[in-house]
Amino acid sequence: MDARRTTVRDMRRANRSVLLTRIWLDGPLSRHELGQSTALSLASVSNLVGEMIGEGIVEEAGSVESDGGRPRVLLRVAPGYGYLVGADVGETRVQVELFDLAMTALAKAEYPIAAAEPDPHAVATHLLHGLAAVVEQAGVDPAAVLGFGVAVSGTVERTADAVVHAQTLGWDGVPLGAMLRAGTDIPVHIDNGAKTLGQAEMWFGAGRGARHAVIALVGSGIGASVVADGVGYRGAHSSAGEWGHTTIVYGGRRCRCGNLGCLEAYVGAEGVLDRFRQANRGRPAAGGDEESAFGELLRSSSRTAAKVLDETVGYLGAGVATLVNLFNPERVVLGGWAGLALGERYLPQIRQATARHALRQPYAQTSIELCQLGPDAVAMGAATLPMARLLREGGVPRDPVARVTTTPPRPTRRPRSRAR
Repeated sequence: MDARRTTVRDMRRANRSVLLTRIWLDGPLSRHELGQSTALSLASVSNLVGEMIGEGIVEEAGSVESDGGRPRVLLRVAPGYGYLVGADVGETRVQVELFDLAMTALAKAEYPIAAAEPDPHAVATHLLHGLAAVVEQAGVDPAAVLGFGVAVSGTVERTADAVVHAQTLGWDGVPLGAMLRAGTDIPVHIDNGAKTLGQAEMWFGAGRGARHAVIALVGSGIGASVVADGVGYRGAHSSAGEWGHTTIVYGGRRCRCGNLGCLEAYVGAEGVLDRFRQANRGRPAAGGDEESAFGELLRSSSRTAAKVLDETVGYLGAGVATLVNLFNPERVVLGGWAGLALGERYLPQIRQATARHALRQPYAQTSIELCQLGPDAVAMGAATLPMARLLREGGVPRDPVARVTTTPPRPTRRPRSRAR
């Protein structure tokens, strides 16, 4: 009898998950459209949608004319049902943002990071301060925050403590999940930054509609999110996508990870600025921090800057060609603050360099595009981590004991539109 009750309860939750996911990603939708696009009967759709409206997670959002009948009521996830917080732990700053369930940004806080290998406790402090700051700025009840998603460099162990291994930061087995859990009752979700960028762009941005894609993050460091048949590829232990540490020059420049010749040492912002300094007789690019110096380099009219940037485009094209040859994606999306800065000026040249290094047929089947969500896409993707869990559970209230998780399986459908 207990087993039967469990099966019925699990089936009901699974059906709610299907409907809630479809409404959030593709809505507003009518009950009729939900019935047509799922295997559920119209009676089941009406029953479960009625439950979710009663709970406040779904609401009516206008109506549309039907063929010869009454207008059909449209449904959407209620934006104010709860709130999501996402954080991007970058190389130069910690950025924290709060969103409603329509993914409208409501508050933001930033904290600079000066050290090349930041102290994990200092980073955790920034994260917790940022969480409190955005909740206060937005004037929301902390109990209404569904979760705190955090994007970091390196590999995140899929355990309760969300242990982080970030070789380039000098982090070896940092239990970041446990450190954050000690400072907040809000559930914490942690994942790699390239993967959260990939999730955001696949759901809301330039990856939307693609089944096979690679979303490339280029900042100080480099990473990639690989999506195969609509599902993110993580590898045996979640470290897949360390594209920046593929070797592009045998015995080449020293990378931050300690190896020689990594792509990151030639295309990552830190590596590009160091190459310019060496070519410029030890004189660095102007600018008070890495991002401003990179911008000054892009605006420079000097022949030295032009040569370094031309070489960077070539290295980046060769790296993208490796992704094309390995994964045969229908789309490569270039993002990250440095990737966007390069792409906005050099995208045609990046495509040409990729074509020179990629196999002809796979390259002809691939498009190379820029991220659409801008430099804040990593934090937005981190904020979707708790939302993915809510969708998976069909809106069922969270277990108060399970407060720290790594990324849950994400829905594979992409939205048709999303208001910004």
